[in-house]
Amino acid sequence: MLILVKLKYIHGNYDFWYESSQLALKQAKEANKKKEEKIKELQEFIARFSANASKSKQATSRKKSLEKIELEEIKPSNRKYPYIDFKPDREPGKDILTLKDICLTVNGEKILDNISFTLKKDDKVLILSDNEMAKTYLFQIIAGEIAPDSGEVIFGTTITKDYFPKDNNYLFNKDVILVDWLRAYSKDPDETYVRGFLGRMLFSGEEALKKVSVLSGGEKVRCVLSKLMLSGANLLIFDEPTNHLDMESITALNEGMKKFKGNLIFTSHDHELCQTVANRIIDISSGKVIDKECSYDQYLEIE
Repeated sequence: MLILVKLKYIHGNYDFWYESSQLALKQAKEANKKKEEKIKELQEFIARFSANASKSKQATSRKKSLEKIELEEIKPSNRKYPYIDFKPDREPGKDILTLKDICLTVNGEKILDNISFTLKKDDKVLILSDNEMAKTYLFQIIAGEIAPDSGEVIFGTTITKDYFPKDNNYLFNKDVILVDWLRAYSKDPDETYVRGFLGRMLFSGEEALKKVSVLSGGEKVRCVLSKLMLSGANLLIFDEPTNHLDMESITALNEGMKKFKGNLIFTSHDHELCQTVANRIIDISSGKVIDKECSYDQYLEIE
């Protein structure tokens, strides 16, 4: 039994989905338990009094009631959840990341204007903006993929980073099979070790031998998440990581991000992920930086 509800959320008017299948399953099991108790009660009465002339009518009536009781069919779930667990190789020190006056102009348009903030230990920062590209460019600068026009990006000496790009297609422009693609990002080249990470992300058996060029959008996302798990980085940067994922994978990613013992910088249109992961909100909309240590819902109330 699966219930899906579609809602609109206020910030950006983004669609998101949530499921209450576990509640429905629990309710079905509780209903069956009550019916099973009633069946047992009727069976005991029938067995005891069916041969008793004075009780025969009651026994017959209970037989008819028994025939009408139908248990809910509870089928085993065939839904598959990936296992997502980001484990940093090293605990972050006191100094994490400082951005000083980051500026960037693209095609004559000022995208980032004097963006400054400092990450503290255990910060899981949700970046908001009214300009989608501003977030992506900021993440690319932090990840070291592009340079700002001016300003500084300063990492603590204990920090290692890895990056989940919004557009990951450039990572898959290779004529290789999946196991070899992921092996290139692994400290341990042993195929069994690499296949273990692919198995966690539901690529088992022959699936690990697919050419990366034929992977679907959701499969590519799961591959990049495998890459991040292998990295051992203690600062992870996520640009819209739930795009192309099914509900099972989004749930697993949400749990993995919540449990992560390092620092996170991310953006997402998934309300539950934003609300349950972020402990700090940095909004770079309209060229201003608003920095609040609070949950996503608390920030929306402040707005």
